[in-house]
Amino acid sequence: MNLEGDPALRQEMLALQDEYISTLDTDALEHWPEMFVEDCLYEIIPKENVDLGLPAPVIHYDSRRMLRDRVVSLRHANIFQPAVYRHFTSGLVIAAAGDPQIEMRSSYMVVRTSQAGDSTVFQTGRYHDLVVRDGGRWRFKSKRVIYDTSRIQTALAIPI
Repeated sequence: MNLEGDPALRQEMLALQDEYISTLDTDALEHWPEMFVEDCLYEIIPKENVDLGLPAPVIHYDSRRMLRDRVVSLRHANIFQPAVYRHFTSGLVIAAAGDPQIEMRSSYMVVRTSQAGDSTVFQTGRYHDLVVRDGGRWRFKSKRVIYDTSRIQTALAIPI
């Protein structure tokens, strides 16, 4: 069944994306891995690599266990300058929808505010998501974060 034009489905996908963003922006990172299926893919890759067909991401996790490990590392092992991050998304498009999965895309922008109060655009790009029903709710099977620039301005500590 083709569901691409279903307004109720679009609302569900917007709600999932909003939950994802809220989880990151409120520093509820322990909840972040639960938004993914157990056997998932999360990667951050430059647009240049995608455009050239180069498969090398800067971050690649292929299971929920790896996402949990990243959160534990952020909380207990990594040392980085604290900042506040705010994610903004727009242009959500359901590219393909059917049983059992939804493919969607949206643009994102992340603003970073330092402890000194300086706010800068940290990163822009697009999300390519594959979403499935799991445990009675929508979860990400795959989230590819494709950032627009060929370099990252500062340490990539938090999920995008």
